[in-house]
Amino acid sequence: MAISGRFVLLVLLGLVPVLLLPGWGSFFTVGAVLAAVAGADLALAGSPRLLRAVRSGPANVALNATAPATLTIHNGGRRRLRGSFRDAWQPSAGAANPIQLVDVPAGESRSAAVVLRPVRRGDLKSPHVTFRSFGPMRLAARQRTVACPGSIRVLPPFNSRRHLPSKLQKLRELDGKAAVQIRGAGTEFDSLRDYVRGDDVRSIDWRATARRSAVVVRTWRPERDRRVVMVLDTSRTAAARINDETRLDSGMEAALLLGVLAERGGDRVDFLAFDRRARARAGTAGKGNLLGRLVQAMAPLEPELIEMDWAAVPAQVRTVTAHRSLVVLLTSFDGGAQEEGLIPAAAQLSAQHVVVVAAVRDPQLGAMLAERSDAAGVFRAAAAERALLQRAAVSAELRRFGVEVVDAEPHQLPPRLADMYIRLKAAGRL
Repeated sequence: MAISGRFVLLVLLGLVPVLLLPGWGSFFTVGAVLAAVAGADLALAGSPRLLRAVRSGPANVALNATAPATLTIHNGGRRRLRGSFRDAWQPSAGAANPIQLVDVPAGESRSAAVVLRPVRRGDLKSPHVTFRSFGPMRLAARQRTVACPGSIRVLPPFNSRRHLPSKLQKLRELDGKAAVQIRGAGTEFDSLRDYVRGDDVRSIDWRATARRSAVVVRTWRPERDRRVVMVLDTSRTAAARINDETRLDSGMEAALLLGVLAERGGDRVDFLAFDRRARARAGTAGKGNLLGRLVQAMAPLEPELIEMDWAAVPAQVRTVTAHRSLVVLLTSFDGGAQEEGLIPAAAQLSAQHVVVVAAVRDPQLGAMLAERSDAAGVFRAAAAERALLQRAAVSAELRRFGVEVVDAEPHQLPPRLADMYIRLKAAGRL
């Protein structure tokens, strides 16, 4: 049972005769009248026990996007139900109108939409709906919580999608689909054409030349159907927040852009989220489009407050493919002795694969480095300088083993990693 503000006002009015005629008789009389009125109103209210709620709406929504969660309410009782309901979405779902008025005639159904604007990635749930059914005077209400489980998966926003058209244009230029021709790009045979001044004489096909009685050269294209394996670090360092997002979210943005770009470039893509065990897997071998599989695999990921097991990463890559591939390690240069973890693992992988290490750099380091107006600022600048020198040392050590390094701020990491993929493809290193 619940009471409304009208009943509270009625109680306040009932205090007037009690104050004018003090005594137990007036007190009990006013109390009995209030109880009788509230009881009659409650008896005439529709029964919430006979309500049935059914959910409908989208199963997925992008982060910070808007989605309606529709609730269909069926009144199986004999009285009209006038009242309200509260949909129990968790706060991160961003429900704009979780409490709404409802009026359902007997034996009929009504629908109401709760507008959700999630502010957190992952699986959001609402286990039940609470109904209040008021009487004709709206003094008291019957209340009941009805189990009506609902969930919605909040997907990564893929803000780096805006870089995709320009990167695809570069890939088309490499593949010879645009007017720009890049000589010597790739190592896969494409076609034969007549020799023109400036062509590499090593590309002359002597057998075709003998058949045609004209000098013929082979043309090449960037490699296709190569493997791209992305390993996303979900250990404790991925939980650090940079600007308004975690390192994990920044790594997801870079992985999404690279994955879609590589798929459009004709390569096979595999994604693995790992710390001490595999948290998620996705790839081009599954059903549906790659982007859909990637965002579905990434959506429920959260940083694990444990150390990364870099020694197990080469074995994880071998479970994906035994062939030479582009292996991209999306991780951090902070929070541990890289020479004992990341560097040995990257060096081991580079013996068979082309390895790229992509790390997120905090832009605050640059701001601290420039601020030296007082003694505290000088100390902060010194700490930032030390951190940047450590990152440079790790990068230099990785490059010594033939590993490519992309060290960039969160919003720069996705396009710079995509540019690195295009450069490696143009150089025929994949």
